[in-house]
Amino acid sequence: IQETAKSFDGVKKAYAISAGREVRVVVDSEKIKDEKLRPLAKQLAKKIEEDITYPGKIKVNAIRRTKHTEIAK
Repeated sequence: IQETAKSFDGVKKAYAISAGREVRVVVDSEKIKDEKLRPLAKQLAKKIEEDITYPGKIKVNAIRRTKHTEIAK
């Protein structure tokens, strides 16, 4: 699951958690903008359905984080 998620452009990290029932994908905020996050999650879910055999369901979470720091002198 992790390798499938990492194969997508813009994905920095992927973690399979909860015994493979959930995958968390952290994307590069420079490459993937907010409006592209939902389609990416849908594409990843579809790719998992097509390529991997698994019992039950797998929840796909796509996470995009930005951080801005300023220093007052």
